[in-house]
Amino acid sequence: MSEGRSSGDSPKSWLSRITDAWSAEPNTREELIAIIREAASRGLMDVEAQHIIESTLQVSERQVREIMIPRAQMVAIRADDELREFLPVLIESAHSRFPVLAADNPDEVLGILFAKDLLKLLLEDRERLALKDYLRPAFFVPESTHLDKLIREFRSKKSHMAIVINEYGGIAGLVTLEDALEQIVGEIDDEHDYENDEDVMIREVAPREWVVKALTPIAEFNEHFGTHFDNDDVDTIAGIVLNAFERLPEKDESIELERWRITVLAADSRSLRLLKVEPRTR
Repeated sequence: MSEGRSSGDSPKSWLSRITDAWSAEPNTREELIAIIREAASRGLMDVEAQHIIESTLQVSERQVREIMIPRAQMVAIRADDELREFLPVLIESAHSRFPVLAADNPDEVLGILFAKDLLKLLLEDRERLALKDYLRPAFFVPESTHLDKLIREFRSKKSHMAIVINEYGGIAGLVTLEDALEQIVGEIDDEHDYENDEDVMIREVAPREWVVKALTPIAEFNEHFGTHFDNDDVDTIAGIVLNAFERLPEKDESIELERWRITVLAADSRSLRLLKVEPRTR
């Protein structure tokens, strides 16, 4: 009989070792996660592999409403918009797909416009065009849909974007395949990602000059800048700025509030995105 060996003497892949460990047949997800963490602690897999496996197990517990882009932040086009009106929005956002809404009903999505389908129009002198001729079918999901089902739907429909609807059939937001996959593999950045500093809401870019995400909670803004803005009516610094202007300001417009000068660095036709904050000059 051959001499016995310890498990450490015979090299095995981390996958085969986990398979051996699972022969104990864990009865709950918590037991399974415990086995995975034990395998990682023994060096049978790296931290990234552990994270992906745990995230994959947990993705079925999460719903679309947790990761969707809310309606207020959607970059959408109205069916009666002229090319010269929405083309700058398309270029500035750097997105590849845009929901197109009915001119007389903002809760009716007519389809999805692919930016690449409009490339040939750049060589043509057109004031108006029939957007319906360029639309792809829209894919709808309830906001209660679980992410594992969403990913399967994306794959079966060969789609990368879904319109999220609420219980009344209205538009709650949108979600992309990238949004769903990021719940498993982490943030997927590309050269067009805007504000890709993860969870950093306020960043000092020069002495006494900060770039602030417009969706920064008022409490966080107040704590950082020593301001006393009220959050009874609005939740974010964007709300404070919009109330002060009493309209949607454009890029490079400024306003002075308390001891600070706030300048719009990035905005689209529907919302603010980035602000510059610096002390008042007087």
